[in-house]
Amino acid sequence: MFDGISPDYDRLNHLLSLNIDKTWRRRTLKYILPEEGEDPTDWQVLDVASGTGDFAIAIARRMKKKNIAGCVTGVDISEGMLDVMRHKMSREILDHGEHQVFIKAIQGDGENLPFPDNSFNRVTIAFGIRNFEDREKGLREFLRVLKPGGGLFVLELSTPDNKVLRGLYKLYFLHFLPWIGGLLSGKKAAYKYLPASVLKFPKPEDFVNTILKAGYRDAADMSYTFGICRLYVAVK
Repeated sequence: MFDGISPDYDRLNHLLSLNIDKTWRRRTLKYILPEEGEDPTDWQVLDVASGTGDFAIAIARRMKKKNIAGCVTGVDISEGMLDVMRHKMSREILDHGEHQVFIKAIQGDGENLPFPDNSFNRVTIAFGIRNFEDREKGLREFLRVLKPGGGLFVLELSTPDNKVLRGLYKLYFLHFLPWIGGLLSGKKAAYKYLPASVLKFPKPEDFVNTILKAGYRDAADMSYTFGICRLYVAVK
């Protein structure tokens, strides 16, 4: 499905979210950089379900701006999405003197990651965890490849807490979005699946408990834009 919608994914994603998705990613970037006491000379970030690479590239750009050297590795199960990501990567100039930032795009399954234990300082996943067949298994895989003390950051769509906003949101999400997405992409089934997967996602408190059950500590969530999006954070 994602291979099929990859050519139009970015254009429709930004259009249907009114570009707010860019704001959500930007707000999250500050949490992904090294904190005091962490080494900024070899900063390793894994972006799971990286798709067309928007988040991975944004992280790499912020690393460059802050003179942090290292690598952002994007992994996704869809080669079609990764082809778009690689095209974007080819336009990036991230070498800045002594500090180099690299981006990699690797095909792989988020529930069976092709990386050794304790490889990454941060693991991120933006708008992808809801597509996992076994979310807890995926979270355990993220934990495995995180370095001790490393951070997990999960951005995911949610439903607003306010009843009026929730009603309007569902009207847009279940009716307008599939119609316009299907019309512009020719992939109506895909744009029916996407909102349905959001509405089936666990409540924030339930997903926080799933993160804790997978073996993390200090799991919490924060709301973006009246609860339309949430950031889940945790530590290994």
